[in-house]
Amino acid sequence: MLQTWQDLTIVALTVTLIVAVVVIAWQQRSLIQARYLANHDVTTGLPNRRAVTAYLRKALRKGRPTGLVLLDLDRFKSINDTHGHESGNDLLTEVGRRLSGITAPAVFAARLSGDEFVLVVDGGHDQTAAVAHAAARIIARTPISLGHHDAHLSASVGFATATLGISGRDLLRAADIAMYQAKRYGRATVYGMPPTTEQPGIGRGPRYRDLRRDTADGYPTTSFPHNKEYPPHG
Repeated sequence: MLQTWQDLTIVALTVTLIVAVVVIAWQQRSLIQARYLANHDVTTGLPNRRAVTAYLRKALRKGRPTGLVLLDLDRFKSINDTHGHESGNDLLTEVGRRLSGITAPAVFAARLSGDEFVLVVDGGHDQTAAVAHAAARIIARTPISLGHHDAHLSASVGFATATLGISGRDLLRAADIAMYQAKRYGRATVYGMPPTTEQPGIGRGPRYRDLRRDTADGYPTTSFPHNKEYPPHG
């Protein structure tokens, strides 16, 4: 009888240990999944805004030259309304795949929201400008297949750079201002903000492109595929 109770006790402890291991493993997987979802976009699998701001916070704290390229897809709403939400998601996923293929000095591509994407660049103005133009070209290079229809896509692209003295939020706002300026000049346009630690007109408040306001400074823009040059303004 004593041996039987000992055997039962060993079995019970073994089962308890197995259950505990399974529960811990499940909790770890859940935690990893939760962390992943907190920093990634569900539709495209790209890093999200939270991941971008976290990277910028670390990079700018270290004083590393950093650039942002912000892209807004032209006519995406029309494509989404015409061909449906699923086709719109397929298009966003393909755009994300194309942008992720851009190599150094681009660090990674992310989806901010809707049809807005961003490329984080490890470098100054020239490197960021090169990535911005590469992004515009790679999006417009070939149509995106949506089953029975090919979507010819382009993007309005703005970029900004920073060294010391600017926060990640302000750098995002500077890139947003530049992207709105690109929209003002027409579709498939690249526009760059001057490389400075204190961008003009940047501060708290609504996003500039939502307010439909102008900026004071900027670099020339280039339109794709016509390669039309716009002069600086202001």
